[in-house]
This record gives sequence, structure tokens and C-alpha cells, in this order.
Amino acid sequence: MARKRAWTTRRTAWLLRTQQCLRGRCNSMEPLIQVIVRVILMLLIASLVAIATRRFRVPYTVGLVLIGLAVSWLVGPREHPLGAEISLPDIILVLLVPPLIFEAAFHIRIEDLSRDIWLILLLAIPGVILTTLMVGGLVSWGTGLAIQVALVFGALIAATDPVAVVALFRSLGAPKRLQVLLEGESLFNDGTAIVMFGLMLSIVRAGDFDLTRSVADFLRIAGGGALVGVILGMVVSQIIGRIDEPMVETTLTTVLAYGAYLIGEEAFHVSGVLAVVAAGIVNGNIGPRGMSPTTRVVVHNFWEYAAFLANSLVFLLIGLTIDLNVLYANIPEILWAIVAVLLARAVSIYGFSLFGRDLPGKWRHVLYWGGLRGAIALALALSLSAEGSPEGLAGEVGRLQAMAFGVVLFTLLIQGFTMDALVRRLELVKRSFYQEEYERRHARFVAARAAYEYLQRMSRQGLISEHTWRRLSPLLEQQSKALIEAVKDVLTSDPSVAAEELDTARREALRAQRSALTGLLRDGVISEETYAQLVGEVDAAMTEEHLSWPGLLHAGGALGAEIHWLMTAVIQEQDLESATSALNKLGFSVARLPSTGGFLSRRNVTLLIGIPKGSEETAVKVLESSCQRRVEFVPLPMRNLPLPLPVPTQVVVGGATVFLFEVEAYDEF
Repeated sequence: MARKRAWTTRRTAWLLRTQQCLRGRCNSMEPLIQVIVRVILMLLIASLVAIATRRFRVPYTVGLVLIGLAVSWLVGPREHPLGAEISLPDIILVLLVPPLIFEAAFHIRIEDLSRDIWLILLLAIPGVILTTLMVGGLVSWGTGLAIQVALVFGALIAATDPVAVVALFRSLGAPKRLQVLLEGESLFNDGTAIVMFGLMLSIVRAGDFDLTRSVADFLRIAGGGALVGVILGMVVSQIIGRIDEPMVETTLTTVLAYGAYLIGEEAFHVSGVLAVVAAGIVNGNIGPRGMSPTTRVVVHNFWEYAAFLANSLVFLLIGLTIDLNVLYANIPEILWAIVAVLLARAVSIYGFSLFGRDLPGKWRHVLYWGGLRGAIALALALSLSAEGSPEGLAGEVGRLQAMAFGVVLFTLLIQGFTMDALVRRLELVKRSFYQEEYERRHARFVAARAAYEYLQRMSRQGLISEHTWRRLSPLLEQQSKALIEAVKDVLTSDPSVAAEELDTARREALRAQRSALTGLLRDGVISEETYAQLVGEVDAAMTEEHLSWPGLLHAGGALGAEIHWLMTAVIQEQDLESATSALNKLGFSVARLPSTGGFLSRRNVTLLIGIPKGSEETAVKVLESSCQRRVEFVPLPMRNLPLPLPVPTQVVVGGATVFLFEVEAYDEF
């Protein structure tokens, strides 16, 4: 009985201490326990928000900010949200930003980045400088702030944070090129904005401006950070290539992410953010070559979770930190700052995007509205303090922070919340008729089958009579068969839809195999060596696109069939990704040929496609469903040419002009 009372007393004391921590009165708690309790509570809140936002179809990051604001309004904003005497800027910049930046950089392919590298660099370097100057000038003119102080605000608010937009793009299946543009700009302009912020602070401290010295400092800090990241990324990639330990290799990538930031900032006094960007790009493109399939899966899953964790904490901290009373007291300045940021973003995007290669006008609108501000801007604003700031800036720290909080809140809540509607309104993710029809027919079939199984279960339980069930079951079976045929008609009409379903089935089958192998290891049926070998085979199948079921099943095994036709297809460059992906899923061999020019200055791409006998119609259907833009092409008459050229068969489909050449011999494509 005494033991039970003691346990009850300890439990009551722990609950009281937790309640005190929630209300911010936990000074009696040990600092470490205080941090652990608050982190656990924040992760619990983030998990509940993730469940709720998925159900109500609200952007996850927006939901986190709203919950954080609600908690801040109830218990008051927290200068130290984790409870310990750790500054929030250090938490964001040192603890949370490196994994966020590294994960994004790690998954960017160099070939995708190089396609628009000049536009990305224009937006990330001259674009940030232009934003700093425009925002600083407009804010100084509209609010009366000294120009040097307003330029500090322009620099800290110049960094974009499109996490919410990129997550939305991935869920909707937006064009990969647009994702790379938005993410690439954010990666590079984060580092550029931090460098500009430091330069503006040094100008305020010095009281004068030396253009030559400022340019030299900018090049040293930015270029030095990139160089440090490249070197560290190469070194870690070489080490990873010499070992085969998934846990160790994953740990090395973590060391690289934080090590690049700390070495750049503390050892060489260059941009730690740009060091992480460069290290992530190098390691993400070179490191996987030396990784086993299992390691690649482990590393991918780890960084996906690390990014989710960091994002959750960052956006929850944003909501917890913002003081709504301060925002209310500075509404005129905040509104002026929002207008200045939107105008500067418009000039930057619509001006510099003119140098982009065949950049659709709709994409420019999305890039403009997708310039959200977030963690970097908040951390830089909070790094300013009335005590440690230079003379002339100390008295304006409160206004600068209020304007920064207001801009961050506006972009996250208004722009982030309306981005889904904008993407759908601009029809950036345009689904074909067959995709929508497949979704409807497949849903009807699943619903009909569920009804059949439910009534069958009721009959077995005696809830409906056997007589009624015998009358209903033939009707339900007939309905299910009709729906199966309806789904089959769609799948045969559009091979790309069939390929997507086969890919989904293949991934789920491989996951089931992996789960079964884990169960066998747990039960002691197989040894760890056998488990590692078999799981490696499953992971290799997950990462090998050429072993996909659509390719193996297409046309009775077209993947290994002899090439009978060579198809030359001229398509628009913006259709390249969807067309090649759909063709590859069905096992067609595809090569991109050098191509320049284009009708009405549109960039065309020429594809050479290997077609097995009897698969011509399937290939044409794939092009017809995956190409949204029509290519106007007039072939030259070849009958009068004194050359032994084969006369091709021309086929015009909705978005491409294709020619078929019959081949006599074929060795390797």
C-alpha cells in the first residue's frame, strides 16, 4: 500500500511539473529534462497537426503555424521556446536549417539543375541583391527608417522558403522542372541572403560603404562556402564508396550536413549555408554510386524523416515566437513591408525569368507567388538585439522584427494557403481524360466489391436471409464484372495509366516481400547473412527502373523483344519529362537527339524510340496522352532528292509529330 502511494505521489509530481512547463514556469526543472519535455510535446503536436491537416486538406506547414500562434496567444510568445537558455536563431540556423538544406540539395540531380542553372543563379544572386535594394528603398521611403537600417531589413527578408509549395508540388505531381527551379532558387538564395545580411550589418557598424571591399567580401564568403562544401562532399563520397555499412554511411551523411555548416562558419568564416548546399549536391550525385541498393533506401528514408522532423519544429517555432500584440501595434509598417516584398519579387521573377529557356508564363506566376518567407528570415530577424546591435540600429530592432514577423506570417498563411488553388487554376497539373475516367471507374468497382463482401458477411452471420442473398449475389457479381470491363477499357485505351497501376502494384509487392523477410529474420527462420542478401535483392529491384513490371509485361515482353521500328518524335521541351517517363515505364528504349530551334521560337526536342513489332500503336497512344503542346512541323518533300533515303511513315498525334522507319538490323540501342 505504501509503495502504491509513493508511485501515485511521483506520478502527480511529474504531471504538475509538466503542466508548469507548458505554462512556462518550469525553472525548477533540470535544463536537460526541460528541453526533452518541450521537444516531446512539440513533436506530439506536430503529429496531431499532420493527421488533422491531411483530413481537412490544409497545407501541413500552415497548420503548424496556426497551432503555434494559438499556443502563443494562450500562454504568451516564448523567447526561448525549448525552455533552456538557447537562442532561437541558433536553434534554427545551427540545428534545423542544415538538415533541411542538405535533404533538398541531396535529392537534386545535377543534370536537372544544370538545365536552368543560369536562371537559378540570376534569381539567387542578382535577384537577392535587387530584392535587398528595392525592399530597403521602399521601406525607408514608406516608414521613415534610415536607409542603412531599411537595407538590413531588405537583406534578412530576401531569402525564400518554399517548403510548403514544394511539398504541394510533389503531392500534386507538378512538373519536375518547376520544382527544381523553385527549390534551386531557395537553396542558393538562402546563402546569398545571409551573406548580404552580414554585409549590411557591417556597413551599419562602419558607418560608410566601400563597394570594392563589399564585393570582395561577398565573393570570399559565398565562393569560399561553396568550395568548402564541394571538398567535404567529395571526401565523404569517397569514404562511402569504400565501405558497405548502411548505418555508417547514413551517419556519414549526417556528419557531412552539420560538419559542412560548422566548418564553413567557424573554421573558415565563410557561408555555412552555401557549404551545406554544395556538400549536399555533390554527395547526392556522387555518393549513391558507391552505395548498395539497401544503403540508398536507408539514406533516402532517413533524410525524408529528418526533413519532416526539422520542418515540423521550424514552423511550430515560428508560430510560438510571433507576438500578435506586436504585430497589431505595427500594422502600417507591416503592410508597407508586405507591399515592398511583393513588388520586389515581381520585378525579380518577371524580369530575370526572361532569360529562362522557354519558361511558360504560367510558371512565372507560380514562381512569383511561391516566394514564401520562413525560417531563415525569422532567424535573422531574431538575431538582432537592442543590446548587441550597432548604434543607429538598436532603437529600430523592434520595428524590424515586427515587419519580418508580419511578412513571414502573410506569405505562409495567405500565399501558402492559396497556392493549391493557383496551381489548379493555371492547370499546371493537367490530368488526361483517361486518368480521370480510370479514377472514377476504379472507385466504382472498389465500392461495388466492398458492398458485395459486406452483404456476403451479413449473410454468413445470419443478418440477412439466404433467400435474399441468393437473389442479390448474381446481380452484384454481374455489376462487378461490368465494372471490371469498364476499368479494362480505360487501361487498354491509355497504356500510361496501365503502367502507373502496374508500378503501384510492383512497389507494394516489393514492400510485402521486404516485410516478409523481416518477419522470417525475427522468427529465426533465416540468418542475418541470408536476410541481408535477400533484402539487398528487393531493394535493388525497387531502385532499378528497367526491371519494372510495365516493361516486362508490355506487348508480351517487349523489353526483350527485337526492335522492328525506329520512331523519330519531335515534341515540345516541356513535354519531355512526361513523355520519356511514360515510354520508359512501358519498356520502350528512348534516346534524346540534339535539337535546336523550333516553331515560333518554341524549343523542340527530338526523341528516337525503339519500337518492337506490333507496338507502334501503343507508342503513339503514349505520346498522344503525355504531350500537351502540339508541334507544327512541315516535312520537306524527299521524292525528288537523288539520295537513297528511306521514305518514312508520318503519324501526327495531339502533341507531337512522329516518323516511323523500318529497320533491318539492330544491335544495341
